[in-house]
Amino acid sequence: MGWLDALRAVAALAVVFDHSSYAFLPEFRQELVPQFTVGRYGVMLFFLVSGYIVPASLERRGCVRTFWIGRVFRMYPLWAVAVTAVLALHLLGVAELRAGPGRQSLTTIAVAHLTLLQELLGTPSVLLVLWTLSYETAFYLLVVALFTARLHRRSATVAVTLAALAAVSAAVGSTLPVSALSRAVGTGPLVGLATIALVLAVCCAGAGTPALRVAGGALGGVSALVLVAFNGTVATWEGLVILAVMFLGTAVHRAEHDGSGLRRVAGTAAVVVACAVGSAYRYGDGAHSTRRGWILAFLMAALTFGAGLTARHRRVPRPLTALGTISYSVYLVHPVLLAVTDGTIGRWRHDTPLLEAAFVAVLLPLCALSYRYVEVPGRAWGRRLARRFQPGSRGGGQPMW
Repeated sequence: MGWLDALRAVAALAVVFDHSSYAFLPEFRQELVPQFTVGRYGVMLFFLVSGYIVPASLERRGCVRTFWIGRVFRMYPLWAVAVTAVLALHLLGVAELRAGPGRQSLTTIAVAHLTLLQELLGTPSVLLVLWTLSYETAFYLLVVALFTARLHRRSATVAVTLAALAAVSAAVGSTLPVSALSRAVGTGPLVGLATIALVLAVCCAGAGTPALRVAGGALGGVSALVLVAFNGTVATWEGLVILAVMFLGTAVHRAEHDGSGLRRVAGTAAVVVACAVGSAYRYGDGAHSTRRGWILAFLMAALTFGAGLTARHRRVPRPLTALGTISYSVYLVHPVLLAVTDGTIGRWRHDTPLLEAAFVAVLLPLCALSYRYVEVPGRAWGRRLARRFQPGSRGGGQPMW
């Protein structure tokens, strides 16, 4: 899996550059972003990698309970440390937060963040990068829904369907406002309903009764689709494209390991890419990026993933695998460090490459430490707990089917 680590490393560096260039390379960024949206390139590459590997971990375990345990202990420990750190530094006057609570209560924001769905629940993210975790969580809910309904082998069909829905949304010129559901029912009630649905979905999908498993999976999957389609902070077509991209990664993994056919996955990829590019072209220049910059970033992410897949049997340079190993720390720690630089030295009007290099030089050792002392122990705790619930183990219950 060294090639996946290399892709994670490239994606992490792209996201770091996109965000840090606001502060240290504003002139260069102003020239680059209209042509190539670096941040979208990085996150789309991350989404492809997640789609490739995450559903495979569920199918390998064959148990929804152990899957959710693994996800919780993979994501939450570092998430909690990063969020706590930026809030503490902000209270000390060292870090600057770009998003405030607005009219929402702190309880509502806290509960929304605990679900990891805050971006889809109309609440501001404490850290900007947390928006992608909301789409990751929606993807997990859909993956579990397909698994409990025994439809998980149809990932290519799901990817094509989602991509087609994205194209239709862009073609009809959807005029839904940002966070439409939150505006309609109120952010607080929506957060409460979504939290209850999430808890029920996770608990029921891991139950011992087949009917409960299917019901829990369906509840989670439907909730995820509704939130992505009607309450995202990106356009509906882009939210659906994100899900389609992740299921494309799943289809690629299945074609490689299950012999489901290269021709089929090539056709799936062609449809997803065509619908994504067509949707972006139809949508035009939006608030997040220009049409040209988004399309080029998306195509480059797909080509980068394809190049990594093609070269997967070749030796990967150790620095790339090492950086890929700590990529989750890089992803969550760099906005904390940026909040500190914003609150101390501020953002510069002219390009200062030396400060950009210094930022990365400080960031990487911090990420190595957070990986060693936060991620590694958290994943170890998760593995120990998962073994207790693994089907066939004492107290672990019966297999899924």
